[in-house]
Amino acid sequence: MKEFSVSFKEKIRRIDYVILLCALGMAALSILTLSGIADDSAGGARRVLVQAAALCLGIFCAFILSMVDYDELLRRFALPLFIFSAVAMIITLLIGTGPEGSTNKCWIEIPGLISIQTSEFVKIFFVLTFAKHIDKVKEKINHPLSVLALGFHGGLITVFVLATGDLGSALVFAAILICMLFTGGLSLWYFVGAIVLAVAAFPYLWPQLAEYQQQRILVGFDPTLDPTGYGYQPLKSLATIAAGGFRGAGYGGGTYYTTIPKYYTDFIFAVVAEKFGFFGVFLYIALMTVLICRILWLARRARKDCGANICIGIAAILIAQSLENIGMCLGMLPVVGITLPFLSYGGSSMLSSFLCIGVLQSVATHNHKYYFERENA
Repeated sequence: MKEFSVSFKEKIRRIDYVILLCALGMAALSILTLSGIADDSAGGARRVLVQAAALCLGIFCAFILSMVDYDELLRRFALPLFIFSAVAMIITLLIGTGPEGSTNKCWIEIPGLISIQTSEFVKIFFVLTFAKHIDKVKEKINHPLSVLALGFHGGLITVFVLATGDLGSALVFAAILICMLFTGGLSLWYFVGAIVLAVAAFPYLWPQLAEYQQQRILVGFDPTLDPTGYGYQPLKSLATIAAGGFRGAGYGGGTYYTTIPKYYTDFIFAVVAEKFGFFGVFLYIALMTVLICRILWLARRARKDCGANICIGIAAILIAQSLENIGMCLGMLPVVGITLPFLSYGGSSMLSSFLCIGVLQSVATHNHKYYFERENA
């Protein structure tokens, strides 16, 4: 059956406005929160400007992506996207920079212009290419050779990300891998085997970690073990959240958040809690929950299995990052350095979040591609 041409007007009609409005609502909360931070007028104004510019660029890129047929894109460029992802991570390892005083290499910096957190964009390419890979081997996904190939695909990129020192992003990649393989039809016995191996290896791997690495993990689950060191940020975050109470200190109020280093990035959840109280954090969590539920609904309606796999991968990104970030803000998980989607300050984070929205809209707008024919998924 010949593919028909979908009009521009029809594609606009097919955009999933629930997904779009949830993303815009969280982004608006981010801009509002950052503009209410008055620690220093110059730095504060710059952060708002950068975040707003990234939001506008993200909306534009998401719109362009929504008009592109994801299936046709992956049919032509799946392998080049995978190679590009690997090369980008290798370049980051070679010339990347990290936070001052750290050996991590998470960003590629163009002096005087921009810093790009490579893993934020590689996540999207990974979801796209891994979804296509699963789709290609879906009939024999449990064959050992297929599992090895998928393991190489997912493991290579995840190892590269881990090598940069970005543990938070590496955990997100692992979550993507697990969720997409599970929904892709991989036998549960492979997951059971992986869990057994991990448990068996733990007594041998734990002593190999440096003392500071062990301490950081332990303190992550109980910040009071090191209140002036690794537990300092989560304890200050908890105090900031408590200070907000139910009503919050207001748009321009609050001072506790200023005691948290880099509060406008990884710990912005605490800032929202202090400024807008229970209502602010409830609004964010509610919008994120609706967004994830809508993505899963879209996965069920996707025209092809590849589109459904893409939706699952993006849902995994949002779930993993949100749980990691909020968990460390509440002092329940180790501080691994991960942004909160659509809320944390950072051009790379905001732009990559809206690129995910664009990919989802591509799945939504290309759900009906053929006349008088039900396509074999």
